[in-house]
Amino acid sequence: MEAPLDGRVALVTGGARGIGAATSRRLAADGATVVITDVLDQEGAALAQELCGDGKNAQYRHLDVSDEAQWLEAVEGTVAQFGRLDILVNNAGIGTFEDVEAETVEGWDRVIDINEKGVWLGMRAAIPEMRRAGGGSIVNISSIFGAVGGFGGSVAYHAAKGAVRLMTKNAAIRYAKEGIRVNSVHPGFIDTPMVEMAKGTDMEQAILADTPMGRWGRPEEIAGAIAFLSGPDATYMTGSEVYVDGGWTAR
Repeated sequence: MEAPLDGRVALVTGGARGIGAATSRRLAADGATVVITDVLDQEGAALAQELCGDGKNAQYRHLDVSDEAQWLEAVEGTVAQFGRLDILVNNAGIGTFEDVEAETVEGWDRVIDINEKGVWLGMRAAIPEMRRAGGGSIVNISSIFGAVGGFGGSVAYHAAKGAVRLMTKNAAIRYAKEGIRVNSVHPGFIDTPMVEMAKGTDMEQAILADTPMGRWGRPEEIAGAIAFLSGPDATYMTGSEVYVDGGWTAR
């Protein structure tokens, strides 16, 4: 039986751990050849080796998403080896806690470079190859904090993720007639290394109290939404926002 992503080639940023690793595993399980990219070279290479050992098609490439030249190398290298690029998952990101007054210029620039500029650079590098392939799917990972004000902190993170939300819609309109779909996924609080510092604190209690399901999300639950948007069951979806947040934004 043919898997839903057989013959497709996917590139996942921030793919070495957390949501990115779960997504790499899911897309590979669904039949895609997965190019895992990250700056965590040891973890990314180990994941690619694990997937290949399980009979999947995977490769690791180093990629700092804020670097234009590295993006071009990653995309060109992927196409040179596998012949095409069908799916891009812009997942790489970092988080901060500082509010408007506490944030520094250096902190702001670092978050915007990775979480916002990195998504734009990824789309810009991938779209010409998707056009040559006859279409494709881009899934940009935003956040619930790309749509709501959260706790009043993390101003740079909110700014970047809000930009991802609207960049997605803008690109979806621009490329709809070329068969290139662009959608965003908005995770809530997911049990990844990014939230480890909140475990066992008052912040964890506040997060779980404000989440109607009352628990952390699992990376695999986000990966499932990404796989859906990447595959044949979502061919009439573009510019959509998919919230996977345990009910957070329904409040």
